[in-house]
Amino acid sequence: MREEPDKTTVLREQIEGLRRMTVGQLRITYREIFGEDSRSRHRQFLFRRVAWRIQANALGGLSERARRRALEIADDADLRICEPRNLLRVAPDETRTIESRVSSASDPRLPMAGTLLVRRYQDRDVIVRVRSDGFECDGRVYSSLSAAVRKATGTRWNGFAFFGLGDKPGSKRGEYN
Repeated sequence: MREEPDKTTVLREQIEGLRRMTVGQLRITYREIFGEDSRSRHRQFLFRRVAWRIQANALGGLSERARRRALEIADDADLRICEPRNLLRVAPDETRTIESRVSSASDPRLPMAGTLLVRRYQDRDVIVRVRSDGFECDGRVYSSLSAAVRKATGTRWNGFAFFGLGDKPGSKRGEYN
């Protein structure tokens, strides 16, 4: 006498069959199960949705109590899935809108004006003073930190790297390699 396979075995085989399907086949199955086309072409999303629906149909979905509670929560929530169509087309409210120019902030890696940056380089100290209008080195003002370091060392350097001002992953501020 032949035994009839139990419900979970059949269900498991159906879900395993889904794993071998292409995206196109999953979309067709989605349409058959949900009665509408899926907008998604993401294989894992389609697999999960179809597998969930097959399980829900075979084993039963949410209880009536859980369904009612979900509807209550959904009624209370002001959820928006997409932005309104006229979101950017509406003229701004003049009473709430202010136009002004914002000056660009200085580089956040730099210390405040007046700070002395000091590094020992080839048996001498390279000292650069941070100013609000540039960088001072040996009595001259330079527009960039790299220019000041280049003049002091005679070599092209990135000023931030020379003084260890940039935050590189895995290194501590002020460390030199």
